[in-house]
Amino acid sequence: MLTPRKISIFRAIVKEFIETAEPVGSKLLIEKYNFDYSSATIRNEMSDLEKLGLIEKTHTSSGRVPSTKGYRFYVEHLMEEEVNEGIELVITQIFQDRKLGLDEAIRQSVDILTQMTNLTSMVLGPSAGSDTLKNVRLVPISDTNAMVIFVTEGGHAEHRIFNFDADVSIMELESCTQILDERLSGTLLSEVIEKMEHIRPILSKRMSEYEVLFEAFVNAFMRFAQDEVYLSGKDNMLYQPEFANIDKLKQLTIMLENSNVWQEMSGNHTNLRLRKGEHSELMWIDDMAVVTSSVSVGKDEEHKLVVLGPSRMEYGRVISLVEYVSKMIEDVYGEGGTNE
Repeated sequence: MLTPRKISIFRAIVKEFIETAEPVGSKLLIEKYNFDYSSATIRNEMSDLEKLGLIEKTHTSSGRVPSTKGYRFYVEHLMEEEVNEGIELVITQIFQDRKLGLDEAIRQSVDILTQMTNLTSMVLGPSAGSDTLKNVRLVPISDTNAMVIFVTEGGHAEHRIFNFDADVSIMELESCTQILDERLSGTLLSEVIEKMEHIRPILSKRMSEYEVLFEAFVNAFMRFAQDEVYLSGKDNMLYQPEFANIDKLKQLTIMLENSNVWQEMSGNHTNLRLRKGEHSELMWIDDMAVVTSSVSVGKDEEHKLVVLGPSRMEYGRVISLVEYVSKMIEDVYGEGGTNE
């Protein structure tokens, strides 16, 4: 049974370990947290907490540290969300900048998450390989510049400005663009490049400089050909004592560089996974804690925010920030949002 005394001691152990990464003993608890109990009483309570699986011994110290079960209990029952109005104001201003597209706004927000938490943050873009091309358009800019735009059924849009010789007519460009639109509409993005190779001979008959348009289109849509991953603060994890071990560092590096790991992890429902708040989920992997948030911003379009840190991360602060960023993205860029 968790008595108020046990809870207060456990809360202090979690707080201290999050701040210092050092195992916590009874002497420190008395000196720093002014508990009005004897060392023997605190040791007995810590022994009970250990039997409950909430704290555990380390191999190098007589002190105790929170276990994964302990962190889960802390987040579920004891954590207080920390709201920082200054940080919220900065994030709000980013999303009020109507000149920013969705991707850039999210990236700037991820950078702020990294700066405010000193952890590693990332955003996984929507899986676009299963999306289909809706249409292709050409927008003339000048006698030697034009912009090719493609839009997908999932609501993605990408463009590329390119230059061409003055003797190339806009009519030729528009004719080739119409061919691309007619032949590629309804094609899976993952199959567009292959299909374009079959269209190349047709374009060459319509326009002598067709390669200019061809390359511009390929470069434009390549950004959506695979899951887009934006990583911020990768080096922050190198300074965490939990990852001083070379094997753990290698494991972390593999995880950070492989977006498939995150996609698979997100769909893997285990008992180490905890729903927290409207958007956020929390899971623990070895000595790591991962806060994820799936954010819907359009028809079948979902971005995933990820903050990765040691198990002793400041849960209240991190989860509050992720929740706020997720809410802002959906409010501004989601269906019915102010930036539609």
